[in-house]
Amino acid sequence: MECVAAMNRHGEEEISDRYGLYLDSFLIWMQDAGYSEYTERNYMSDVKQFLSTLDGQDLAECKKLQVIAYLSQARRNGASDQTRNRKHAAIHCFFKALQELELLENNPAAGIKKAKTEKNKAPVYMDEQQLTAFLQSVSGKYRERNLAIFLLMAFMGLRVGEVHGLNLGDYQPDRKTLQVFGKGRKWRTIPVPEPVAEMLSVYLEQRLTPYRRKEEAMFISQKGRRLSIRTIQQVAADSFRQYQSHLPEQMRVAYSSHKLRHSFATMLLRKGTDIRTVQELLGHASIQTTTVYTHVSNREKEEAMTRLDVKLPKLRSNRR
Repeated sequence: MECVAAMNRHGEEEISDRYGLYLDSFLIWMQDAGYSEYTERNYMSDVKQFLSTLDGQDLAECKKLQVIAYLSQARRNGASDQTRNRKHAAIHCFFKALQELELLENNPAAGIKKAKTEKNKAPVYMDEQQLTAFLQSVSGKYRERNLAIFLLMAFMGLRVGEVHGLNLGDYQPDRKTLQVFGKGRKWRTIPVPEPVAEMLSVYLEQRLTPYRRKEEAMFISQKGRRLSIRTIQQVAADSFRQYQSHLPEQMRVAYSSHKLRHSFATMLLRKGTDIRTVQELLGHASIQTTTVYTHVSNREKEEAMTRLDVKLPKLRSNRR
């Protein structure tokens, strides 16, 4: 294992030496464009992986076929359609950045079609009864902090990255509103439901004093630093595992922190909330993204069918 790690480090060093200028430029471009740290890490990892397949080739000579070959290999290695499309997006952004920074003229990743994903697959979500049971199952030393985080995602629709980026000044307890900095570097104002406001109040009273006096993060770790996206995801994963610990392995659902956001959107639409309002609350740039939550359950389908007044003509008792 140590040899493999050493080889990986050696490979990364070679890539950094050969393409360092381009990688540094790409990182600056993403930071200026407002990409989250999470996206930056994923994109940089995907791009470095792609560059490792070029064997030191000059980027100006890179062809579309090489990008397609890399994406095809990723699929053969088990990458899902969604992961394959993310890798494509990373490489496309990489070359786009170098074009805009006048370091390259062409983008070999342009014009490559996305992999078709399951468009009709409904998002995994929890209904209100399941959410109540899940929240009641949350325990541990940082229970109040974690409950506040889950409530923000499940009943206000925040993304993990948005929870990570929250500062104390973003919450106005008197007005019960929260300013959220979301995708596309856009702010949105979300009303805070009374139970969520109550939980935030409890948490903020117990919030640790940060070691760094100027640390304004709303959610901090034991060391007094802003909770990372990865930590929030892990806390959610551990809590979901505890929630389903009594179930056989084959009956457990693949819940994650983002599924709480799915639950929020689904609950609103099922209560008759206008889809345009849901779009604003979720911070979607396009309403088409919001329509994925308009899925209907089998129970609702059955209830709809029972409302039909079907009257058959009189049937003959004996057929000859």
